[in-house]
Amino acid sequence: MSPADPGPDDPAGRPPRTLVLLRHGKSAYPPGVSDHDRPLAPRGRRGAALAGAWISDHVPVIDHVLCSTAERTRQTLAASDLLKPSVLVDYTDEIYEAYPDELLALVTAASTAERTLLLVGHAPGIPALAEMLAGPDSDQDAFARLRTKFPTAAIAVLQQRGEWTDATAGSAVLTHFGRPGD
Repeated sequence: MSPADPGPDDPAGRPPRTLVLLRHGKSAYPPGVSDHDRPLAPRGRRGAALAGAWISDHVPVIDHVLCSTAERTRQTLAASDLLKPSVLVDYTDEIYEAYPDELLALVTAASTAERTLLLVGHAPGIPALAEMLAGPDSDQDAFARLRTKFPTAAIAVLQQRGEWTDATAGSAVLTHFGRPGD
């Protein structure tokens, strides 16, 4: 499924900014391993690879990645094959166990030069951020599915007009939500 048409460019004639929210792949639960250090399960690696392929095929070139420092998010990003030499990657503890307003603060702090931002994180923060940002022009089917369940390796794509600093509750258009295998 392709993202919906986000509509006309912003008043300055630029395409909208693209925010991609990726929940980490399915994790394993090895005994004695802390939550932060849990690795991906084999199914999680497959899901991450499929997510990366979908993102590469359907999303503009990624300028910046913000990724949680948790092992499963780092492995999701690595398995997605989205790490390119030209992509700025920041691993930050601020994403682990973050509330949506804390994640939004990371988004609004992004550089004005960055048009496409990928945020790799966890539930409930990533699903709650997607739901919070999705405005009234969002794809209603995608929004309903997002609200029903945001499983591991799921992707939400939102278009934001103007600058990253303009991102607030209801300011973006949700153009796609799903799992890579959908």
